Amino acid sequence: MLELMARGGMRIGEVLELKPCDIQERSLTIQNPKSGRVGETVYVPRKIMVRLNDYVKGHDIDVNDRIFPISYVAAWSMVKKAGKLVDIELRPHDLRRHAATYASRSGTPIEISKVILRHADLSTTQRYLGKVNDTEAIRWIETLYG
Repeated sequence: MLELMARGGMRIGEVLELKPCDIQERSLTIQNPKSGRVGETVYVPRKIMVRLNDYVKGHDIDVNDRIFPISYVAAWSMVKKAGKLVDIELRPHDLRRHAATYASRSGTPIEISKVILRHADLSTTQRYLGKVNDTEAIRWIETLYG
C-alpha cells in the first residue's frame, strides 16, 4: 500500500479503492479519480505490479473486491506508524510528494512527473516538487558542468 503511494504517486483514497479488476499488465486503472474524469491510468514499476499481483493471489481476493479493505483512518494510521519506525513525521500525501520529488531528483522531465501524478496542469506538479537547498544546487551544477 505504501509503495503504491510512494512509487506510483497514488492518493490514499485511490489505493483503498483498488480492485483486482483495476490491475493491467503494466498499469492500474483508477475508476473514480479526484479529477472527475471517467478513469485514469497509474503507471507503477514492474516489481510493484508483481508484488501486488502476488498479494491479490495470496489473499484470494475476488476480482471485484477491494484489495485493501480497510478504512481511511486505518490506512492513515499505518502510514503514521511507518514514519515513526524511521523517526519521521509522515502523512499519506507526503508519499505522493515523494514520488514527484524522487522523479525530479532522478532527472525525470517535469512533463513526465505530471503524467505520473496525473495532474491536468504543469503548475500543480511544480508545487509538489521538493525545495532545493544551496548544497543540492551546487552538487547538481558540479554534476552537470564539473
